[in-house]
Amino acid sequence: MQTREDKKAYVAELSDKFGRATSVFVADYKGLSVVDVEKLRAALRESEDCEYQVARNTLLRRAAEGNNASLLEEHFSGPTAVALSYGDPVGLAKVLVEYAEEHDDFEIKGAELDGKALGPGEVAHLATLPNLLELRGKLVGLLQAPATKLVRLLNEPGGQLARLMAARKDSLEE
Repeated sequence: MQTREDKKAYVAELSDKFGRATSVFVADYKGLSVVDVEKLRAALRESEDCEYQVARNTLLRRAAEGNNASLLEEHFSGPTAVALSYGDPVGLAKVLVEYAEEHDDFEIKGAELDGKALGPGEVAHLATLPNLLELRGKLVGLLQAPATKLVRLLNEPGGQLARLMAARKDSLEE
């Protein structure tokens, strides 16, 4: 049994996490076995910038006061789990949506992202977007493409001349 001081310390810690998080997802885990929840935790451990916690709704409400997580207070009922992302929210959304598709008992209630409350449909849409690493890769590709095309364009006349000389040499040898 937690003492009042333990609960206050936990609320302060959770409030700090809510304040640092780039996004907060709320889910209902009712009906999941401990083994199933451990599978989710293992999937989330692969990403270093997110965490998953189960907490009492009253403690969640108190921790959410004064930060963006207060947008999710309506979802703090029943068995509630929160997943926090401190980096790329899309990666966490992908893991949670994929897990919800595999386990019917796991339901995403909503999320908070950049001061805006998201519903389950918006979270599913968020999971379809490219994550931060994919976006960086696309950006690097876009930045490299003009330089690559320029190098090919500058090399082409020399290449044509070399192919012409090789063809002439071959024709003279015959």
